[in-house]
Amino acid sequence: MELGADGFEQKLPLLEELILGSDFVGLDIEFTGLRSIFPKGQQTSLFDTPAEWYLKTKQSIQQFTVCQIGLSMFSSMGRKSNKYVAHSYNFFLFPTTLGIMDSEFSFQASSILFLNQYGFDYNKFLKNGIPYMNEEQEKKIKQDLLTGNWKVRSTLDKDQMKVVIDEVTRWLEMAQEGDWMTLPDITGFQAFEVQLVLRQALPTVWTLMKDKGVLVKKVSRQYRWCLENSSREHDDCRREKILLSARGFAVFFQMLVKAKKPLVGHNMMMDLLHLHEKFYRPLPESYEQFKLNIHGLFPVLIDTKNVTKEIWKELSFPRASNLLEVYEVLNSDLNPTKNSCPVIIHASECIKYVETKYPHEAAYDAFLCGSVLLKVAHLLLYRTTGGIRMEPTFPQYLDVLAPYVNQVNLIRACISKINFSGPDSPSRRPPTLILKVRRWPGVDEEQIYYEFKDLCKFDVRRFTRNQFLLMTNKFKDVRIVLQEYRHHPDLQVTLYRYWRHSPNINCILQICGVITTWAFLAFILGGSSSNIQ
Repeated sequence: MELGADGFEQKLPLLEELILGSDFVGLDIEFTGLRSIFPKGQQTSLFDTPAEWYLKTKQSIQQFTVCQIGLSMFSSMGRKSNKYVAHSYNFFLFPTTLGIMDSEFSFQASSILFLNQYGFDYNKFLKNGIPYMNEEQEKKIKQDLLTGNWKVRSTLDKDQMKVVIDEVTRWLEMAQEGDWMTLPDITGFQAFEVQLVLRQALPTVWTLMKDKGVLVKKVSRQYRWCLENSSREHDDCRREKILLSARGFAVFFQMLVKAKKPLVGHNMMMDLLHLHEKFYRPLPESYEQFKLNIHGLFPVLIDTKNVTKEIWKELSFPRASNLLEVYEVLNSDLNPTKNSCPVIIHASECIKYVETKYPHEAAYDAFLCGSVLLKVAHLLLYRTTGGIRMEPTFPQYLDVLAPYVNQVNLIRACISKINFSGPDSPSRRPPTLILKVRRWPGVDEEQIYYEFKDLCKFDVRRFTRNQFLLMTNKFKDVRIVLQEYRHHPDLQVTLYRYWRHSPNINCILQICGVITTWAFLAFILGGSSSNIQ
């Protein structure tokens, strides 16, 4: 089901009920871009520690925005029945523009073409996106509302507001108390702003929001005071209503956080960064603080990319390059537990997914995440117990998934996953290679990269004047290069050994050697002097 700004608030009670009644929630997010174009030497690489990777990627998160979020709430249909119903929702989002709050974000051409290829509706994103804000932005809006210090954000809005105030002022000169006028075609946040500014500027008017625009009524100062201090249940301009509308999807995000349901994604690191930045707080400078914050928000994270990557080779499944391919392998006869896997039923509002595939539509991908989780958990349970005799429960699935909980896949860094509930595990990447170059003056990292590019791809980092470090994701690339360059006259490739190759260690060893030599000479010379005497 698709949801935009129209009707979103009315759906909140139902959405909260679905979250609270679910066993877990599948998540997928689409963005206006993925990677910033960093200056040379500042791109993420396999040499990056998790903290270095985080600080580099943080810039991309601040540059791009979320255009669609998909959530799929999976609920068991009974303890004795291994059946689940999935309620899948697409949320089109657009940053809140209210008061002086006006976000800037970029579009990346490749991301736009990619989403367009899969039928993404940019009109729904731009024209009817659900607003959202994080906690710091909410504090600023609250402060402006409490102090009455309301300002509009742009020159265009200021010009439009001046026209409205002039029109209402001229009307007031001729109007009698109790008369009404309508300001047509003013809706959404603009209607809130018009009412706030008119009430602030003109003490003898009262305003109401209607379907066709904003109604302005001429009242006495005394009656205006009574309206402001009486029950405001039906006042469209009260602070609570403005904040609820302005917070938009952030209201639902807080429901998700409070529910503490397991959150399931696929390659979900970028999703978590955007969730923190857009709906919680600006990303902290500290990588460790980011981990603590995310773990506090979502105590149970399961990345199906990490789970399937760990077990895929063990099961001799064919290579799957994306989430849909993973789902199709698990749904095929290659899966020995295909016939006993949980039955997953789409809720009535999501029937379009029953027969048709919608890859890279956020709600569909969120559904795939949840489905892959259940099928992989069932397969793991089958392997660990030697067979399943009774219908498994979701807590049993969670138990068998315990080694993968809070382990989120990490692309292009020195480690392959981040542990959100403790210290990160040591690297399991292929060993680093060191390249010594002869008879190639002025060689740089880019030239070294292209030297090996046709054979295999390495991340390259200069080590010394004529030495470079090489890193890859694939063990076979290490074997190939060591074999191919074994007898090369100018490029000597060997495995990097810290104790052998580190300049710091070599420096310490040289100093120790000098000290040892001097001590030995002193000992010899001292002994010779004693013998002469």
